[in-house]
Amino acid sequence: MRTESNHITNASLKGAGEKGANESGFSILETTISLVLMAIVGLGTASAFYYSFRNTDTAGNRELCLAVAQQKMEQLRTVDMSDASLAATAGTSATVTSAGRQYTVLTTIVDSNVVNGSSTIKTITVRVTPSSDRSSWATSLTSIFGSVTLVAQRTALTVGPNRAL
Repeated sequence: MRTESNHITNASLKGAGEKGANESGFSILETTISLVLMAIVGLGTASAFYYSFRNTDTAGNRELCLAVAQQKMEQLRTVDMSDASLAATAGTSATVTSAGRQYTVLTTIVDSNVVNGSSTIKTITVRVTPSSDRSSWATSLTSIFGSVTLVAQRTALTVGPNRAL
């Protein structure tokens, strides 16, 4: 019996300190491959975070562009139709700073309908483009994502020659 207990003790010691023929650990190659795969997944995740950050920043910039365009449009809506600021122009450009960012505001006014020498309908176009955005696509006037364009039509309170009050 004594031999039997020694055999059990030797088997348990062998499992704790030494590896048998069927046991093996990770090799250097397996560890390197797993680290490379984890690095690729980590870079993909970091890329997604950077992309979402830029999208959020661009959306905020477009929101501010829209606020600047609406403010300019409201200024032009409150002016009388005979005012000089509503004279037909091919486009006037101005730089506006809002929330610490610069924007280029292009305002175009076109007389859409002229009756007896005076305009009865004016089409007002306000295009706001961020000037201080670091992205090259955001400053392009032809970009869908970089600028905001508002178009409105204003009519005179006078009636045409074929209508009576």
